[in-house]
Amino acid sequence: MNCRRFVNLCFCVIGTALLVVCGFAAVGGAGKAETPHWPGWRGVNRDGKSSDKGLLKAWPEGGPKLIWKLKGIGEGFSSVSIADGAIYTTGQKTDGVLFMTAITLAGKVKWTVKVAPGYTENRAGSRSTPTWDSGKVYIESGKGLVGCWDARTGKKLWTRHLSEFEGQAGPWGYAESVLIVGDKAVVTPGGEKTCLVALDKKTGETVWKSKPFEEANYTSPLYVEFRKIPMVVVGTSKGLLAVNAKTGKTFWANRFSYGNTANVTTPVCSNGLLFWSNGYNAGGICLKLKAASGRIIATEAWTTDKMSSHTGGYVVVDGHIYGYDDSDGWTCLELVTGKRKWACDDFGKGSLCYADGMLYLYDEEDGNVALAEASPKGLKITGRFSVDGDGHSWAHPVVAGGKLVLRYGDNLYLYDVRRPGGQ
Repeated sequence: MNCRRFVNLCFCVIGTALLVVCGFAAVGGAGKAETPHWPGWRGVNRDGKSSDKGLLKAWPEGGPKLIWKLKGIGEGFSSVSIADGAIYTTGQKTDGVLFMTAITLAGKVKWTVKVAPGYTENRAGSRSTPTWDSGKVYIESGKGLVGCWDARTGKKLWTRHLSEFEGQAGPWGYAESVLIVGDKAVVTPGGEKTCLVALDKKTGETVWKSKPFEEANYTSPLYVEFRKIPMVVVGTSKGLLAVNAKTGKTFWANRFSYGNTANVTTPVCSNGLLFWSNGYNAGGICLKLKAASGRIIATEAWTTDKMSSHTGGYVVVDGHIYGYDDSDGWTCLELVTGKRKWACDDFGKGSLCYADGMLYLYDEEDGNVALAEASPKGLKITGRFSVDGDGHSWAHPVVAGGKLVLRYGDNLYLYDVRRPGGQ
């Protein structure tokens, strides 16, 4: 055998071996579910949307398979975050103390730590959803303590208090979830001195403060990068404020929903259109974003009285907005025009999230859960079941890694919503 034939033979053998190895690797990984990752309030992008695929399109009678139920997380309205193999949430326990708990995906408590005195006034209970980032968890209490904990051990790393910035919350306390933008943790003290504040996420030291924009309300800030310009936008009692995410300098403000009883929902942004809606018949507004001279400006595209979302939020899917309108029930609007496509009161008022073509609806009063197609043609419900709990259920549903997580008061539930063999 000459040298050339020998080399060619070696390459063939090596190539075949690589194909076999890669083939086995592909086959071995084919059945593995996506690792659950929902690192904070409303998911990766704060838009209520999951990247999961291969999920059930209909539920059997009684709902999907319950994997476990955990009782004892404390009372409150905090949703959950999921990252690095654990679920994080907050609740108020003995003597109104706020606790944060880490739970394994098998339903076992990993750790629980005392955070601060809880919110015991109007609508007592936990509010903020923990934000996971790079092995750390960030939380804000209803009375304004902000802090960072080690996600693996629960060890406290630093805390600040919004009173340091002369913060002013609304009558139901602070309810936002901390926003992580690069190396910063962004929060909303509100008040006469400043509106938004960025803290160094590793140390808690102040990085920048925005100009004031009246008191904070109950929304969580949203990060938007438009035309490579970074922006943080937040809803307050006086409307929307948008600032440069690097410096805190004001880009624009809009007085929609000024003086409303409570502005609660987090805005959503899709294809250069920013939508915000609030309850108490405030309706909704859509703003068109434009980049100019290193700034972002926003002009009104349309307003509507066909979407007044109280606490449940909304999602944008394929150019349509889905959410609950306090007057007419579950509603679909066209994002570009605001035109209503349909409204349906076949399921109770509540919150929602989206995954794999489906809407997961969660009734705020009775623990009812529904699965429906995300379609501008109408609300087609393909499954229902209920969970137990007391009072209002304002925690939003979460879908991640083929699992549906629901929180109702002191109870936490985890369901398997994967299609058999689905990915």
